[in-house]
Amino acid sequence: MSILRGIGKAFSGLAAGVGWIARSFGGAAKDVDPKLRRDGWGLLLLSIGIVMAARFWFALPGPVGEFLDLTISTVFGSLSPVVPAVLLYGAWRVLRHPRDVEAAPRTGLGWLLITFGVLGLVHISRGLPLPADMDAVRQAGGVIGYVASSILTDLLTVWVSVPILVIVTLFGILVVIGRPLHEIVAGLGRVFGALVESDKDGKEDGEKLKYGVDVPYDTPLIEEKKPEPELGPVSTFLDDEADHFFNIDEEDDRTLRPAPKPTAKVEPAPKTEPVAPKPLDPPQHTPAPAGAQQLQLSGDIAYLLPDDQTLSPGTKPKTRTEASDKVVRQLASVLTEFEIDARVTGYTRGPTVTRYEVELGSAIKVSKVTGLADNIAYAVGSNEIRILTPIPGKSAIGIEIPNLDKEVVSLGDVLRSAAAKNDHHPMTMGLGKDVEGGFVLANMAKMPHLLVAGATGSGKSSFVNSLITSIMMRATPDEVRMLLVDPKRVELNQYEGIPHLVTPIITNPKKAAEALAWVVREMDMRYDDLAFYGFRHVDDFNKAVRAGQVKAPEGSERVLSPYPYLLVVVDELADLMMVAPRDVEESIVRITQLARAAGIHLVLATQRPSTDVVTGLIKANVPSRLAFATSSMTDSRVILDQPGAEKLVGKGDGLFLPMGASKPVRVQGAWVNEHEIRDVVEFITGQLQPNYREDVTAGAGAEKKVVDDIGDDLELVLDACRLVVELQLGSTSMLQRKLRVGFAKAGRLMDILESRGVVGPSEGSKARDVLVKPEDLDDVLASLAAG
Repeated sequence: MSILRGIGKAFSGLAAGVGWIARSFGGAAKDVDPKLRRDGWGLLLLSIGIVMAARFWFALPGPVGEFLDLTISTVFGSLSPVVPAVLLYGAWRVLRHPRDVEAAPRTGLGWLLITFGVLGLVHISRGLPLPADMDAVRQAGGVIGYVASSILTDLLTVWVSVPILVIVTLFGILVVIGRPLHEIVAGLGRVFGALVESDKDGKEDGEKLKYGVDVPYDTPLIEEKKPEPELGPVSTFLDDEADHFFNIDEEDDRTLRPAPKPTAKVEPAPKTEPVAPKPLDPPQHTPAPAGAQQLQLSGDIAYLLPDDQTLSPGTKPKTRTEASDKVVRQLASVLTEFEIDARVTGYTRGPTVTRYEVELGSAIKVSKVTGLADNIAYAVGSNEIRILTPIPGKSAIGIEIPNLDKEVVSLGDVLRSAAAKNDHHPMTMGLGKDVEGGFVLANMAKMPHLLVAGATGSGKSSFVNSLITSIMMRATPDEVRMLLVDPKRVELNQYEGIPHLVTPIITNPKKAAEALAWVVREMDMRYDDLAFYGFRHVDDFNKAVRAGQVKAPEGSERVLSPYPYLLVVVDELADLMMVAPRDVEESIVRITQLARAAGIHLVLATQRPSTDVVTGLIKANVPSRLAFATSSMTDSRVILDQPGAEKLVGKGDGLFLPMGASKPVRVQGAWVNEHEIRDVVEFITGQLQPNYREDVTAGAGAEKKVVDDIGDDLELVLDACRLVVELQLGSTSMLQRKLRVGFAKAGRLMDILESRGVVGPSEGSKARDVLVKPEDLDDVLASLAAG
């Protein structure tokens, strides 16, 4: 027994090593839960495949080789040399993508149908030899081919059998692929259409393209289309005649009699195990061919998108639990105790919260239910409930209550969803799941700018990681370029060196202000091109450039190329507003007012949503908002212009208010692990190095000259700065009195403070605005002392 146990451990160790080696190449998921690994099966398939390949490909001699030859050729006939290739491919899939083994029954059925169909056709093509002549059977379709063909040809004719076997083979291929026939036909149609269009473009340069990117009633929100939920009798009162507390008497419809007090009951739901999300192919990217992973960048560089299996799956969703059924009974009890004619008709369970639907009887005020918020919170034991009046699109009140057993929403599941697969825009990113459990994505190009805010630990940084990872997973560097600003220096450093960056990650707040000024210059340059060539949006300009319908002016050495989208992510706006508030606000306002048509989009994140950081001008020009949990209702109003964020439960629970929407959508933000980010970054940086722009942070500040060198007046300047900031008074006469200097010297000190961003410009006889808060005085003094 000890020898067998030792052999088993050695085999397990060898299998684990082989699996690790197989997963170390390319974009496979390396850190796989040991429970999900199938390394032993993979090694077994690999060993059998190698032995069979040695016989059928390299004529392995000896009794073992002869036995294999006789056995396999008897079963599979003339296609026996293909069997080792199938086994080796299966071993490779099991070792590299062990999660796909969950779909083994489906793919196994598909391969079985393909085998029967192909071998049956081969057997018919070789004249339908009988088992009496086994050598002829082995030269045809083998035993499988004989069984598959003889049954059909005996019952039907050969002319009917051949089409049936072809159909069986094609159906097996569809089962293995795992995609509906209409999607495959549509994909082939798009490829054919792209080929025809490119051929036409080559022959007819003058053909007109359709321009225009605006769509009526468009929204940046992309939600998965879910079937209408069958609410059923999740929670009902005694019967249809006792739904209300007062029923109409049958003899006199004007006489009301009290009905018996309702009691809530919950029918047990059949225990069904939810199906895990099916792995999907990466989404298509314009202008690449449909379904392509390997994309051609400018020039002849091939770029491979990361494998979608690099991102791990999340928790399997549950549509119904005993804890949620218990809450239904508790809600029904509260309505009964306060004698309110209403009932709980069902619930939809999301990853973080469950929304319970309450329908009112006739002539019942909504305020009667909303006024019970404290009693409901007491009954269910949670002070984080949220009441919707009504649920959008339904005549029902929604009561959102946090789940005791929360689910993890994986970014991988979001990007593998049907909603992500059907949207091919490179700026589409995974948001998470809504309260109904459906996947939610958003198109950054349609927002067109986003303000993200929330308290520390609420999920803001996780969202920024999901946003950047979504872009890396779906877009090439030719499609999207990014400018990342990280004043905290540790949040975004893992993305250093990715080819999508236009400059190394900016951590210095002063350089960040210069980078925003560069974005303004880039925007102006793009608008110059749009105006010169007569286009309203950069997408139309790019379409015309790809079609060869716009050319540089004669005598110009410029080579026109499509403009990539430019995504600017500022991870902490408060730090920038502290150092250079006027410059930062001016650049942000100018970008947000104009940059949409130029393909430049801004994401501003902050954990301090106060009015001095998120100013009125910034809010007015950033129409899309994402609020995570805040510490007060005031902060929620700053972000969303309405309360609600203060009742969120944190850790990714957020309210998304896209441009044009009146009510926010509650979403649980998608989670991506640090090791997954590192795997994606390692994969894409191994293909392409970043091409940085040297002019982003260089020279922008040269236009602002310091009025005069401080010279020997450093102590006076420091004293003047201290007085101005502590008193919050930018007055020249105050400096004259406090420092006992003349008017000229006081005016010069004030000019120096203006050039350093301490005070604002002169406004006649009025005192200047002080731009630095007292708590930031030490940093400003250190900056002045350093020159």
